[in-house]
Amino acid sequence: MPKRTKRSAPRKRTAPKRAAPRKRVPKLSPVPEGMRTVTPYLAIDGAARALDFYKHAFGAKELAREPAPDGRLVHAMMKIGDSVVMMSDEFPGSLTRAPTNVGGTTVMLHIYSKDVDRLWAQALAAGAKVSMPLEDRFWGERYGQLEDPFGHHWTLSMRIPMTASEREAKRQAAMAAFAAGEHPGVDPSSS
Repeated sequence: MPKRTKRSAPRKRTAPKRAAPRKRVPKLSPVPEGMRTVTPYLAIDGAARALDFYKHAFGAKELAREPAPDGRLVHAMMKIGDSVVMMSDEFPGSLTRAPTNVGGTTVMLHIYSKDVDRLWAQALAAGAKVSMPLEDRFWGERYGQLEDPFGHHWTLSMRIPMTASEREAKRQAAMAAFAAGEHPGVDPSSS
């Protein structure tokens, strides 16, 4: 049988020590509001001038502009329609180069428009050059390609109604051009 022991006096209860109150940090979404999952980021030789060009050519709205002490842009953001495009000037040590400094680009930026003919004319008036004329294409869009003064390539289009026979005739003409080693819609003499 266990031995009985004298009961000790009850312990005085003390409140547990509480840590200093933390400031509540609002929960952040991993993607900032208004942004999409993929956002183009352009390297430009003359980003401030380019940002102004995009406002005139495509109706872009400037969202941010962060200049370096020498006036070049460390970062800028613009919105075209519902899409954001970021940009900066080319800087020494950066891994990206402006198309004008490497002789071209491997990327095209595409804009869908409700009035592609108006946007096309606006971009040309601002100084863009035609790479592929704006025409009705076999996939059912009015489509063309432009090069901006900073070496970036833009495609503009809008969906249009076309009959199946119109689409097929345009598709056959395009495939014949490809078979002949040409790019449909591009004048071979301009290359």
